[in-house]
Amino acid sequence: MAESLLLPVVRGVVGKAADALVQSITRMWGVDKDRLKLERHLVYVQSLLADAEAKSETNPAVRMWMKELKAAAYQADNVLDDFQYEALRREALSDQPRRRQVLSNFTSENRLVFCDKASRNLKNVLEKIDQLVTEMTKFGLVALAEAPPEALPRQTHSALDESMEIFGREDDKDRVVELLLDQQDRQHVQVLPILGMGGVGKTTLAKMVYNDDKNSEAL
Repeated sequence: MAESLLLPVVRGVVGKAADALVQSITRMWGVDKDRLKLERHLVYVQSLLADAEAKSETNPAVRMWMKELKAAAYQADNVLDDFQYEALRREALSDQPRRRQVLSNFTSENRLVFCDKASRNLKNVLEKIDQLVTEMTKFGLVALAEAPPEALPRQTHSALDESMEIFGREDDKDRVVELLLDQQDRQHVQVLPILGMGGVGKTTLAKMVYNDDKNSEAL
């Protein structure tokens, strides 16, 4: 059916918005109301997606709306990744004094710019979701009974299960680690963003880089 991947995408973003790591940073930066509103909007939308998908088969307007919602959901996922990254960075600083010294090269000014950009991006994507929720009311969508989804584990820490074997990411991880190690003696370090649509494993890759043996030995 049209846009059949939308429901799991929205569920994933809802889970990330409810993540304790994300909440800790949005509270610290004074944008937790925006995070909570985004979460509530998507929970509401999620309850109507089964009906939307059924109507999209015969209604081009609903089909277009679902495509726009999917794009907004991917955008929201990337925005929330920024907050999760900041929480992981702070954990790294607090856990290892030597690592705190190296990462402190990422200056306070850069942190303020990052904070301002991430907060503005959250507000922007929330405005888009607001608009889509308003548009959704004209379709007369209703909540349909559906099989209960598998529970998504709530993320509460940054540790990557060492017993878990990750396939297809070793080359990506090695490239990122080498780029980071090449600049370890610089006064100011370069930010290396990990970009991609929701669900491709950006956070997993970041955790693999953090836990890499070469990275730990260099610090």
